[in-house]
Amino acid sequence: MQKNPYGQIYKGENHTFRMFKDEGDDLGSVPWNQKIFQNDTSHKCPTYVTQTPPCQGSCPSGHNIRGWLDIVRGMENPPDEISWQEYAFRRCTDVNPFPSVMGRVCPAPCEDGCNRNEVEDTVGINAVEQFIGDNAKDQDYKLEIDSKDSGKKVAIIGGGCGGLSAALQLRRQGHAVTIFEKYDQLGGMMMYGIPDYRVPRDVLNYEIERIIETGVETKMNTKVGVDIALNQIEKDYDAVLFAIGAMGGRSLPIPGGDASNCVSGVAFLEAYNQGRLKHINGKVICIGGGDTSMDVVSVARRLGNIENVAEKDRAEHIIFSDTAHDVVDTSKRLGADVLLTTRSTLENMPAAQEEIDDATREGVDIQGQLQPVEVITNDQGRAKALRMVRLEESGEIIEGSELDIECELIVAAIGQTVDGEGIDASFFNEKGFIEADRNYQIPNKEGFFVCGDVVKPHLLTTAIGQAVIAAESIGDYLGGKSQQARPKVDVHYFDLMEKLKEWDLSPSDYVKGSQVAKGTDTADFAVHNYEDRSFASIIPHTELFLGHFDNEERHKRNHVLVDVDNVLGNFEERLVCYSEEDAQKEAERCLSCGLCFECDNCVMYCPQDAVFKVKRDKSTLGRYVDTDYYKCIGCHICADVCPTGYIQMGLGE
Repeated sequence: MQKNPYGQIYKGENHTFRMFKDEGDDLGSVPWNQKIFQNDTSHKCPTYVTQTPPCQGSCPSGHNIRGWLDIVRGMENPPDEISWQEYAFRRCTDVNPFPSVMGRVCPAPCEDGCNRNEVEDTVGINAVEQFIGDNAKDQDYKLEIDSKDSGKKVAIIGGGCGGLSAALQLRRQGHAVTIFEKYDQLGGMMMYGIPDYRVPRDVLNYEIERIIETGVETKMNTKVGVDIALNQIEKDYDAVLFAIGAMGGRSLPIPGGDASNCVSGVAFLEAYNQGRLKHINGKVICIGGGDTSMDVVSVARRLGNIENVAEKDRAEHIIFSDTAHDVVDTSKRLGADVLLTTRSTLENMPAAQEEIDDATREGVDIQGQLQPVEVITNDQGRAKALRMVRLEESGEIIEGSELDIECELIVAAIGQTVDGEGIDASFFNEKGFIEADRNYQIPNKEGFFVCGDVVKPHLLTTAIGQAVIAAESIGDYLGGKSQQARPKVDVHYFDLMEKLKEWDLSPSDYVKGSQVAKGTDTADFAVHNYEDRSFASIIPHTELFLGHFDNEERHKRNHVLVDVDNVLGNFEERLVCYSEEDAQKEAERCLSCGLCFECDNCVMYCPQDAVFKVKRDKSTLGRYVDTDYYKCIGCHICADVCPTGYIQMGLGE
């Protein structure tokens, strides 16, 4: 048993609660000093309070997950002129312009935070997001730009996830945008760091092109600091955004770690994604444990091994040059011997468990609690073995545990570095990254901003979130405004005022951004009994009435399983997109934490008929019910039975 914050007792797996104990319970009733009753009345009354759901609070991009789930499930209706599918796409791409990509590769911290986990299992947020993105591609939905030209120009250095996301946000503000990209293709780590069987290139290219079509100029094969000076860009543009990522890999910091056949995970994946690396030769050892290492070993198993290759076709020569393997040679491939080692225990590996399970099924040997100490080289300076030691769970070296593992290629997936060639060293800190304040300005560098892995390597969705904030900061800078103080919960949340405006229901004299929720139940200039706390609080499961929700198993999307027998040459996509029906069924499992989902509990259970439905011609999402304070006695039953925590008791008369 457990108590909610009001001392009420939850009992049983269905999370129902009782206000008072049963005979024989040892948990006492509500303490007298927590009761709000005076006979049957109190000076508290219901207010309607929106808060940020934990899925959104857990998402580094901060996009409105609850919002597009509500649209898919049919709870929030679109304006008459568009379909719910396009409306969900618009809501999703308000922040994240890559729903198809993120729906496939994001490790989904949103699902870890989902309050549905307290009932039976998380909502399949990523799978619904993939459906929204893939359907948008099928229907050829476009990103809308309706802002007037501001006359300002912004240079973005780097065309990866962060740079492209920022470009879209800046175009929405009306600014001219030019992306300078050192490669011949846009996409950054999405293009060069993630295998195509995880992100199909037709999907990625479509989502990139949709952004470029908004009017973004690109200058490809142009490395700032080498092909064009940074000070020239500073002269030509009104603001500059660094989004150069961290596309370099760290070498093994041990004796022999600079051997010719020791390569980084980033370089290995780049050579594969450019179509140059088509097979490997001999045993591969990958050191890591994160998502990059999982991609390396899974790619190696698919590429396969060719014995007795010519010197020019050794993997390291392909990786470190612009040459490519001969396609004819790939017909000689055999299964590759691939070992992944990590310092942690297998249970504590940072990679997603699904990726670990897939790699194991595909024939990758994964061993934990191993630490490399020396690369053993031959007379030509090539690695012929990797010397390792075994570790205790505490990380201490086990004496006498040294072992040499023979290999032909060593791949270090142990971190990323920034390529800052040609750029003034004053932009970088001692670790080679660029510092940023909360607004993603570069301190002491007026007019310069930054986002993405160049700040600190993290998730693709992190770069998207930083890009949104950086674009807002650039907009303020170009408009001559002081930088905004960022809210405590810095996300893109539901805006009741904008929703009312969309349905021509705005309060009189409404101006965007004005404070019109004053708690009154009569004035036409206010939203009655409403308060928005989304910027300040994330609603926990303890504020929900979980007893309202039945157990409903998750509708998992199909996952094509590849095993040791069919992994060689298998580059087919593994995740099968939801059907429309499955997407809607899964979205219906959302608890709508912190926002009314129109269940009618408060109306049905109010003993005074004080809570009532707003008239249909005045109603919309977030303004479905209202309270007649002349009838309300403050019994708080409506708050007790509200499944989403949207109703809270506040002081009043």
